Amino acid sequence: MTARLALALGALLALAAVALGAFGAHALRSRLSPDMAAVWQTAVQYHGWHALALVAAGLLLMHRPGASAVGAAAWLFVAGVALFPGSLYLLALTGARGLGAVTPFGGAAFLAGWAAFAWGAWRA
Repeated sequence: MTARLALALGALLALAAVALGAFGAHALRSRLSPDMAAVWQTAVQYHGWHALALVAAGLLLMHRPGASAVGAAAWLFVAGVALFPGSLYLLALTGARGLGAVTPFGGAAFLAGWAAFAWGAWRA
């Protein structure tokens, strides 16, 4: 992943996290059970933190464009956001418990992303 793409995707994902947080707090407040509202909040938190992680990866890639481990970390953060918070958003909206089977794959992508980021930062 390039620095430019990581920074742009990170900013867009952060924008989406803020919008989804506001949507959950206002539009969904009366529609979600307390348990599902907590699931939504967890999704927003992981979404926002990993949008910022993607921005950090982009900043490091600006200074070390050849840091392939950091580029891999950026892709893993994107995949993690799609799978972890994505499945939690859908779970909160639909109540389909089967979506919980997807969530650990997103968590694994986040963990692998942080490991790759650490390795790439160390080598940079």
